[in-house]
Amino acid sequence: MSGSGLDVVQDELPVNEVPVTLTGDVRTGLVLVDIVNGFCTVGAGLMAPTAPDKQISRMVDESVQLAKIFCDKKWPVFAFLDTHHPDIPEPPYPPHCIEGTDEANFVPALVWLENEPNATLRRKDCIDGYIGSFEKDGSNVFADWVEKYQIETILVVGICTDICVLDFVCSALSARNRGHLKPLKDVIVYSDGCATFDLPKEVANATPGALAHPQDIMHHVGLYMALGRGAQVASEVLFAASK
Repeated sequence: MSGSGLDVVQDELPVNEVPVTLTGDVRTGLVLVDIVNGFCTVGAGLMAPTAPDKQISRMVDESVQLAKIFCDKKWPVFAFLDTHHPDIPEPPYPPHCIEGTDEANFVPALVWLENEPNATLRRKDCIDGYIGSFEKDGSNVFADWVEKYQIETILVVGICTDICVLDFVCSALSARNRGHLKPLKDVIVYSDGCATFDLPKEVANATPGALAHPQDIMHHVGLYMALGRGAQVASEVLFAASK
């Protein structure tokens, strides 16, 4: 859709983005959603971009910078990595991020996070990271992480804004409301730290079962839906000393 189409969406569905300042006074955890090759690295898989993508590149850069800051401060980091068994599909999407392939691994700029002691990694086999954190015994790895570090605020970045990021944010907010994520209070989505994919209408029309997915519009809609569910949307993330 043209830029004017995006303007109409932004006018009809305004997203109030605000600067967010983080200090050590509130225990904050960083959540990275699916910043893996299969979604972010050119040519890395069916769901990966086929050419350099500015929105995705910006998301990766912002996420890497935040991850480094959090690790330097020794603040907790939780990273989801989309990982699927080849024989278990995830409708309506084609096979992607197959376990044992490089598609399911961090983008090169985040591989270092695998060796960080304050980073918790979770390979998930479904869109929603909160649901994908459940173990067979009913425990939840993400909920355990929140409790272990007594996290009051989570800052969420990753891909896709309107799919995996949004689903996780909605579930986390619902779980918080039901008392399953104590002491979590606030969920913040950083707009420049998120991205989604682009599927033009003409390409979707030529692909059986595909739906058009204009990148800028769907990124905006994802932020709007997260805001409507109770998340904050950050225009920038700043850091300040504790009071």
